[in-house]
Amino acid sequence: MISGTSFDAVDVAAADFTRDGDVLWLDPLGALETPYPDDVRAQIEAVLPPRQTGVGQVCQLAAALGQVFAAAAARGLAELAGGRADLISSHGQTVFHWVAGGRALGTLQLGEPAWIAERTGVPVLSDLRSRDIARGGQGAPLAPILDALLLAPESTPRAALNLGGIANVTVVRPDGSLLGYDIGPANALIDAASAACTGAPYDVDGRLARSGQVHADLLDALLAEPYYAAPPPKSTGKELFHAEYLRRHVDRLPAPPSGADVAATATELTARIVAAEADRHGLAELVISGGGLRNPALMERIAGLGDGRWRVRPIDELGLPAAAKEAYLFALIGYLSWHGLPASLPEVTGASAPALLGAFTPGSAPLRLPEPAADPPRRLRIGRPSGEVG
Repeated sequence: MISGTSFDAVDVAAADFTRDGDVLWLDPLGALETPYPDDVRAQIEAVLPPRQTGVGQVCQLAAALGQVFAAAAARGLAELAGGRADLISSHGQTVFHWVAGGRALGTLQLGEPAWIAERTGVPVLSDLRSRDIARGGQGAPLAPILDALLLAPESTPRAALNLGGIANVTVVRPDGSLLGYDIGPANALIDAASAACTGAPYDVDGRLARSGQVHADLLDALLAEPYYAAPPPKSTGKELFHAEYLRRHVDRLPAPPSGADVAATATELTARIVAAEADRHGLAELVISGGGLRNPALMERIAGLGDGRWRVRPIDELGLPAAAKEAYLFALIGYLSWHGLPASLPEVTGASAPALLGAFTPGSAPLRLPEPAADPPRRLRIGRPSGEVG
């Protein structure tokens, strides 16, 4: 389970894992969304940067999110998993990712796991980023563990690109080596522009952006952000790329652009920073997931900037539903931690060593973990061993 940077719903996915030698099979059993009640969404918004908050608000939100996640888990168990599961892996809702001087110093995801365990009786894995940070890593991105297992090396570099609130990329080189990091804003600033102009939380089908024009001066100012030039490993979030960040850049212009022009410019910004990284690594293919995949204005621009240099396709073509990729990612991390296997990649996060991620909360019975696996899987396949999908 996860709630992303758009904080509109809890995404739930159920998976059945089967180990077959070096291959781990992930059978997707289905996915669903549990939208946040309006009052909880307002509570989340009230604590996110650049707003000031207090520990009382944070405590209240942690409990409220725990209850929402508990309800989502109960629904997922009933509707997707036949009423039972060995483990619930819950990322929670990120409210702060503390980065200073290019280093991640802390991270905070809310959604108390005790509520989930109490409601379902199932053990819960949570706090999935802190251990990597404790080892000197960024705690992000975590998606490369799935990407590295799913994308086999080919003769040319290719990458998995997730377009959530923040865009993150995993580059798989022909020799099998990896590079992964947060590129910058994907939907974060587009959503901010849409909310300011229309009140809608996101730009439906890219219609607002299509109705405007890219504002050259605003785009140049946004592209001057130092984060883009910083070398990986690096991570970012709405601590930097939030509505006030966009508003400050707009307010510095001699004449304010229209809301549609701001949306068009934010969309162009995302496409430009993605294209710059694709060119930097000489990518031949982008395998895309995340909410940005549903924005045709953004997708067309990413493809257009490639001008045939790279292929763009959804991760669905590999058998994994794009809309639920992050939820399945945390199911995978849950499987690895359950079996005593590290799920972080030091070459991606910058940590001193691979880390066994998360903290376990017992369910209704004492916690009994299986015997740790002797070695990690080398390949992820989607489907059942008897009926290969991807």
